[in-house]
Amino acid sequence: MKVISYPQLVMNEGGIQVQKGMNFAIKKSYSIVLMSTEKNAPYNDSMLEDGVIEYEGHDAPRNDSYNKKEVDQPIATKTGTLTENGKFMQAADNFKEGKREPALVKVYRKIRKGVWVDMGFYDLIDGFNKFDGKRNVFKFLLKPNTNEIDENPDYIDLLHNRQIPGEVQREVYERDKGECRICGSKDNLHFDHILPYSKGGSSKVATNIQLLCARHNLQKGAKFQ
Repeated sequence: MKVISYPQLVMNEGGIQVQKGMNFAIKKSYSIVLMSTEKNAPYNDSMLEDGVIEYEGHDAPRNDSYNKKEVDQPIATKTGTLTENGKFMQAADNFKEGKREPALVKVYRKIRKGVWVDMGFYDLIDGFNKFDGKRNVFKFLLKPNTNEIDENPDYIDLLHNRQIPGEVQREVYERDKGECRICGSKDNLHFDHILPYSKGGSSKVATNIQLLCARHNLQKGAKFQ
């Protein structure tokens, strides 16, 4: 997983200024979501044990007549046009009914102001409505797409790099001061398992995760250093 700035995120997406959290089919072949697992994040996104992301839908537009955190998340506007919730829900339903392949979704996770992690591609496999104690919210399940890594012999480790919890990513970024632990480079940084997952290393503790630049990450491979 590569650590990037917002300008780099924009460059990744061909100059598109991605501002909304949910962006269905913003690119020809895929959608984009922005997520955060920070304590003060506006939405309750989470990473499940199997690497699946549970992504929360988005609220109704801001309005002085109601508190948007107390009203149901909308599937459509007053005119009947699908919201982003509705578009993602329709794609998930069509997949479950066998009408289409799972929608491809690019995920970016915010770990601090101005710092993002390119989480790679996921498949939208489910969508449902859930009561959170105050209102109904949408939940979408995004499963890691392995097509981009399944030919790599170290794909198990690459896949589990995505499962590093957000709080661990933030702790490691702060501890390593946003630099490669080997050479001090601030460019092309990646989160790396010190002891690879395939050799018993954990994704859940900061002591087993480090920041490496692309060069040293490739040199390390799956070898324990």
